[in-house]
Amino acid sequence: MLLRQLEPRTARTTAEVIKFALWPIAVMTVLNRVFIKAVNGFITDDFRPVYQASLDFLNGRPVYTANFDSVDPHYLYYPSGTLLIAPVAWVHDYEKARWLFILLNAAAIILAWYLLLRLFRFTVNSVVAPVLLLAMFMSETVTNTLVFTNVNGCILLAELLFLHLLLKRRDLWAGLALGLSLAVKPTLAPLLLIALVRGQWKVFITALGVPIVLTAIAWPMSKDPEKFLSHTAPYLFETRDYFNSSIPGNGEYYGLPPWLVWGIRVGMGILVALSLWLLYRYYRDDELFFVCTASGVLLAGSFLLLSLGQMYYSMMLFPFLMTVVLRNSVLRNWPAWLAVFGFMSYDKWLSERPGWQHWGRDLEYLRITFGWGLLVIVIFCVLGERYLAAKREGRLAFGIDPTWFKPLPSGAHAITTDSPSSANGSATTVAKPISVE
Repeated sequence: MLLRQLEPRTARTTAEVIKFALWPIAVMTVLNRVFIKAVNGFITDDFRPVYQASLDFLNGRPVYTANFDSVDPHYLYYPSGTLLIAPVAWVHDYEKARWLFILLNAAAIILAWYLLLRLFRFTVNSVVAPVLLLAMFMSETVTNTLVFTNVNGCILLAELLFLHLLLKRRDLWAGLALGLSLAVKPTLAPLLLIALVRGQWKVFITALGVPIVLTAIAWPMSKDPEKFLSHTAPYLFETRDYFNSSIPGNGEYYGLPPWLVWGIRVGMGILVALSLWLLYRYYRDDELFFVCTASGVLLAGSFLLLSLGQMYYSMMLFPFLMTVVLRNSVLRNWPAWLAVFGFMSYDKWLSERPGWQHWGRDLEYLRITFGWGLLVIVIFCVLGERYLAAKREGRLAFGIDPTWFKPLPSGAHAITTDSPSSANGSATTVAKPISVE
């Protein structure tokens, strides 16, 4: 009986074909990334300074002693983050502690994958499940998070918990999830704006309270907590010219004049602000679309515009990218996915051919920045085009979704008129409310 249960079945539908084909590929890709690529490691080792700082913290030694003149990974977490991560040093063998941290982040990413499915009302049995799992573990952001062994997998899990709980109006718990991530690093801090505009004030109690409480606990336990403020914090506000894909980071690397860097930052910042305004004005009642799309705009904008943006931060954009399954998604066009390729692909564009090295190096270094930038532009253009089309057709009162996939609300109808002011005399469709007296 057991053997009959294990007997492979022949797919009878297209969905079954896709699932039968992709599940083995997805599972083997996960195993490869976790147990081969991650365990093998790379010259970049984000875990070593974390482990050393945790060891120093537990043994009462100074923690914030990094030499910022080198390009090696530095320990930059707040005292509250040190307190949370310190247990990794309970494993006295560095290599085993690193393997444990890899497994912790892999488990967090897989749990985040499941929560992402449930957020968009898919099950593990759906055809979306293996497609999403494969896409996540083939990406640069997941692969290098595991290979470099950093904490971003846990930050992604915190983001998914926050979004789930925020949409369920479990504000204190949503703040707790976000607060734990903010206690380590500020990557998800822009998401507080979503809670602010939705009027979910209780989120701030725990989102800000958790880091404050953990800092109050960690401060007297640390040997040199004041050095975080005097030594580490100033470095966090500097723009470094290596391993930095933000606009100011590339400006430093390529020696661009400050006026040009600031001009690009201000221009892109305006696109981010206008996109957020359009989302809030016309989509805030479409909660899933609004929350996930606004999170993508905020996070992509922060990676692009602030002092530090690294490629593997793009993991936090997974909830936004998943909105492609929604009918009114802003990602249903090819430029959006050209942008995604720029910051998600694990491909390398460096070339050793004579005369090609310069072009290959620029392509490799700039594709992340161009990807984030193109994504911001695409979001603005899609929302802006919807707004202008709705304004032309006189239906702004009913939202800006195109009429071809969203019927007009009850009490409104579209009428076709020949506009005498039209240059070509073509007919235009205008939405007008039906007068009921």
